[in-house]
Amino acid sequence: MMKDPALQIAVVKLADSRVNVVVRPWVNSSDYRGVYMAEHEAMKKAFDAEGINIPYPQRDVHVYQHQSHSIQS
Repeated sequence: MMKDPALQIAVVKLADSRVNVVVRPWVNSSDYRGVYMAEHEAMKKAFDAEGINIPYPQRDVHVYQHQSHSIQS
């Protein structure tokens, strides 16, 4: 990572069940992919070490079975 310009870290959105944070390090184009992967791994390990859980969207589905009523004549 380059020291100049400085690394940017900012909260960009307070959303439902999450806080969106952007991390923008400056790197040489040829280093981008490696830095991208390494930084994501480092953040995940830091979150795990601090007991920070990442919420994933979930949906509860309740299935009800209705008895059909036949009409008799």
